[in-house]
Amino acid sequence: MGRQRYLLLLIAALVIGAIVVILNVPTQLGLDLRGGSQLTIQVKPTEEIKEIKPSDLDAVRRVIEGRVNGLGVSEPLVLTAGKDQIIVQLPGVNDPIQAERVLGGTAQLDFRKQKPGTEAQLGIERQQLREKLTLQRELRKSNDQAAIAKNQAELKAVNDSISALFEKTELSGKMLKDAYPSATNVQNTWDVGLQFDQRGGELFAELTKSIAGTGRTLGIFLDGAPISENFAYSVDVKYAQTGITGGNAVIEGNFDLETARDLAIQLKGGALPLPVEVVENRTVGATLGKDSIQRSIYAAIGGLVLVLIFMVAYYRLPGLIADIALVIYAILTLAAFNLLGVTLTLPGIAGFILSIGMAVDANVLIFERTREELQSGKSLYRSVESGFYRAFSSILDSNVTTLIACAALFWLGAGLVKGFALTLALGVLVSMFTAITCSRTLLLYTLSFPGLRKPQYFCPNLEPVKAEA
Repeated sequence: MGRQRYLLLLIAALVIGAIVVILNVPTQLGLDLRGGSQLTIQVKPTEEIKEIKPSDLDAVRRVIEGRVNGLGVSEPLVLTAGKDQIIVQLPGVNDPIQAERVLGGTAQLDFRKQKPGTEAQLGIERQQLREKLTLQRELRKSNDQAAIAKNQAELKAVNDSISALFEKTELSGKMLKDAYPSATNVQNTWDVGLQFDQRGGELFAELTKSIAGTGRTLGIFLDGAPISENFAYSVDVKYAQTGITGGNAVIEGNFDLETARDLAIQLKGGALPLPVEVVENRTVGATLGKDSIQRSIYAAIGGLVLVLIFMVAYYRLPGLIADIALVIYAILTLAAFNLLGVTLTLPGIAGFILSIGMAVDANVLIFERTREELQSGKSLYRSVESGFYRAFSSILDSNVTTLIACAALFWLGAGLVKGFALTLALGVLVSMFTAITCSRTLLLYTLSFPGLRKPQYFCPNLEPVKAEA
């Protein structure tokens, strides 16, 4: 009996810990339950690639997945649709414009060297660039679309003029090892730190060595245009012998944290192999999600209450213990979802409700075996022990096959199917624990009370076994 007390203490500790987790760690809800953004991205052919093959579409999808991961969105969904489209679902993203900017940008970074004899012209062009960028920010606040378009065209002309003053080098964003926001000494302004791989570091040292002390600059271009108004950098003469070594660089652009982070995500995610266009940016409201949650909760509570009533009515005392184990199961499973960061979607909730049935099924097997043992004439304690022992192999086989199916769904499925498989698998694992450990411990502990140690409480209408002649 001492072992049962320790197990009871363990179960009580687990339940208390699970309640603390549920109260302090919020449940993460999927796009269908809490709303978010859904983007449809069209992949476009180029002069070199006139027909988009599945491999091309998959390459674009992988780059977009990398950028989505950089956004830090939980349980995003990125999948191909048709021959040339990609669907991106971002649960909880309230700024679809930011998501569109990060996911749709090509982010082709390259470093260029200023041509000799262009120093004076570059000064004029830089001044024009600053004026156009300042004007563009003011126009966006006024939302004057015609003026924005006019200034955008003039800005492009300035960018083309600046690009003509620089010559391309071998150093590009393909050699980036890392990119990250870096705080400056000025409040609320950020830079983007860069770290090159070995080859990139060598090229960066050679490039800075070649222009150090010449008065010419190193230009940083994104998608063929200056990366910001601070796009060109002089290199001090002290680097004329070795260049800037170490493979680290900083893009200064008076960025705020959001824009610095977005740029770092784009650079780390790499350039898209094909041009893309966001053809639909749809915001999914939370109203539908709240309604779905409410209906799901009603269904879960209704199903659970009916199961609890049936178990007590049919199995009597063991049924009551099974109900307690079922409540423990629900608490532990919800805590596991919150603790592991599982994002609940409607299919995920369906998987959880289905696993409740699996938990009840295990108890039914155990109690039926216990009844058979009682009817064969064994004592109450031995019948309970034998009931658990005989039912264990059936419970194990059933749950293992379900777990295999869950593994296949999670491996081969996508998005919501994976959520269903994950919640069902977690539910099955917890149900095995509650059926084998909680139900057994509670039942054996009940037998320590003489008033409850009556076979008819476990098997109504039990007929006494006749002695063999």
